[in-house]
Amino acid sequence: MINLVVDIGNSSTKIAVFDQDSIILSDKAIDYCDQDLQKLKEKYQIENLIISSVRKNIGLDEEYLKSNFNYIKFNHSVFIPIDNKYESPTTLGLDRLAAVIGANKIYPKQKVLVIDAGTCITYDGINEKAIYNGGSISPGINMRFEAMHHFTSKLPLVSFDSDYKSAYGKNTNEAILSGVINGLIYELEGFIKQELNNNKETKIILCGGDAAFFDSRFKNSIFAHLILHEPNLVLIGLNTVVNYQHDFK
Repeated sequence: MINLVVDIGNSSTKIAVFDQDSIILSDKAIDYCDQDLQKLKEKYQIENLIISSVRKNIGLDEEYLKSNFNYIKFNHSVFIPIDNKYESPTTLGLDRLAAVIGANKIYPKQKVLVIDAGTCITYDGINEKAIYNGGSISPGINMRFEAMHHFTSKLPLVSFDSDYKSAYGKNTNEAILSGVINGLIYELEGFIKQELNNNKETKIILCGGDAAFFDSRFKNSIFAHLILHEPNLVLIGLNTVVNYQHDFK
């Protein structure tokens, strides 16, 4: 079974073609059109299509998609292979939901903490019984730089420098870099330690645009053996949803 998975974000769109659970193509672009998806369908003999979007208008002709694919628009009414206990499920970001579904696919019957380091940083846990109870949302790296500049009269807007490693800054720019970068690392460490205190076998998955930076900083830490950097986690979760529809039937 060949599935086409599309994740439409605020600034770009990610796609992947799956043969069962294996990715045979992945790509990222600003936008895709109906014709682009049709070309992929013909090239890979795609049967199923799932689209998840943070936008109200996905920019695609859904009637066309319905007539050319087994089409699923991912939302909170779609059957999923986990138990979502979020008190306001319709307000839960679809990317967060897909990420924990992906985490449960990679580590079934295990406790997993998903850290999605994007515009915001989200922390979402799923337990051994595939139950999702909720998570945390925190400002991301660039949002913190912008907030300090915006809400103060004198602090400059500092650009993120992934090579900065000092504990304290020798000037205002470095002090801001130190505060944002070290503050976030300490924040991640705190969430990870809390999860490990509850269950020392907890697995950690990093995803999102800034995940590679945090993964590099934790390579030599005591958590390194527990951390998996999986940039395709949301896509894996969406593909799992497609396959689950067939299993559910």
